[in-house]
Amino acid sequence: MKKIIIFSTIFTILLASCQSKMQPKPHGYMRIEFPEKNYATYSGQEPYTFDIPEYCTIEQETMKNAEKYWTNIVFKNMDAKIHLSFKFVNHNIDTLIEDCHSMAYKHVVKADAIQKTAYVDDTAKVYGLLYEIKGNVASPVQFYVTDSIKHFLRGSLYFNSVPNKDSLAPAIEFIKTDIQRIVESTRWKNIVEPKTKKNAAYKK
Repeated sequence: MKKIIIFSTIFTILLASCQSKMQPKPHGYMRIEFPEKNYATYSGQEPYTFDIPEYCTIEQETMKNAEKYWTNIVFKNMDAKIHLSFKFVNHNIDTLIEDCHSMAYKHVVKADAIQKTAYVDDTAKVYGLLYEIKGNVASPVQFYVTDSIKHFLRGSLYFNSVPNKDSLAPAIEFIKTDIQRIVESTRWKNIVEPKTKKNAAYKK
């Protein structure tokens, strides 16, 4: 009798376990080890300077239509770049700002939201706007800084991977802090505009 009871109990437990639904494991993402934030002032041949993280490098833009002062800030450990485009202002500040606005809002189709943050430094003559573009977009952060008279610098962050807001969120937040530092620390050099052919189009 005891054997029958034991067998019935085991059978009941096995039957219940077979009928229970399997719960899939949550999808995980590779953890990125972020370096400590230390900054140094970058001052190359360009008409501007700013602070960049010590874990970044600067490279000259090599695209076909690149202009003289176009550069990239490379985040090697995160496989990302900030593409920088510079133009001298020539009574066209409204057009330059509108171009930046249009480029940021090209991502609106896939964006969940676009958040804008303005920067004003009257002492340094630095005025800027940062676009944080949320969602599965190619460029999650874009910005521009200008003195509104002579200098206009635009930047856009790109990752060398398929856009995924969940997996890239930690890296985006980490680099966004660096971008804010770049915007706030931008200063202008007194470099005469070179006589060249008409400015090329902005980078993407």
